[in-house]
Amino acid sequence: MPSKTILVVDDEANIRDLARLYLEKEGYQVIIATNGRQALDQVRHDEPDLVVLDLMLPEVDGWEVCRRLRATGNLPIIMLTARDDDVDKIVGLELGADDYLTKPFNPRELVARVRSVLRRSDPAVSQPTEAVRQVANVRVDPLRHEVTISGERANLRAKEFDLLLALMDHANMVLSRERLLDLAWGYEYYGTTRTVDVHVAQLREKLKGSDLIIETVWGKGYKLVNTTT
Repeated sequence: MPSKTILVVDDEANIRDLARLYLEKEGYQVIIATNGRQALDQVRHDEPDLVVLDLMLPEVDGWEVCRRLRATGNLPIIMLTARDDDVDKIVGLELGADDYLTKPFNPRELVARVRSVLRRSDPAVSQPTEAVRQVANVRVDPLRHEVTISGERANLRAKEFDLLLALMDHANMVLSRERLLDLAWGYEYYGTTRTVDVHVAQLREKLKGSDLIIETVWGKGYKLVNTTT
């Protein structure tokens, strides 16, 4: 497998050094930025495969860096937050982060999450089955990693794609948040079920204009429903 380049953005030298040490041991190339402005320049210049991004940065904070990166593409982002605060995590996910870690963190957990996010973001990685799915006017092609609504391309991020695939494979069935974490995030994921709620909300926006809706079944989970039947 070709080496992936990871951009680690943090103004704390000990965090940067620890992340670099463990990521390089796993065969990743690591580049460093110490503030948000430098991070944006590094992304443009070096085109990393993933960004590990601290929230509390000088010059341009992590929220703004994430917002700008999401405005121009789907580069995978793992956010770092110094507080175990659900608000920070939810805001980060809503801005488009793929995952988050609370500092101080276990460096082995960082490596596991980097590996998991890269795998999920790689369209060359096969899905559970390569068959094309079609429900109503929504078509999902796992091999091409494409989603179309009435023939028009829908721009889904990697995790939104995986979530839609899981829901389509279980259309009209109620799936708990825990089950969706297992199906779409995989056993290596360490996050909370609130992550599912944030991504469902984002996916609902992407499905507007389609014949599919994601219903909330209170106390149970979510269900994908075809409104034409």
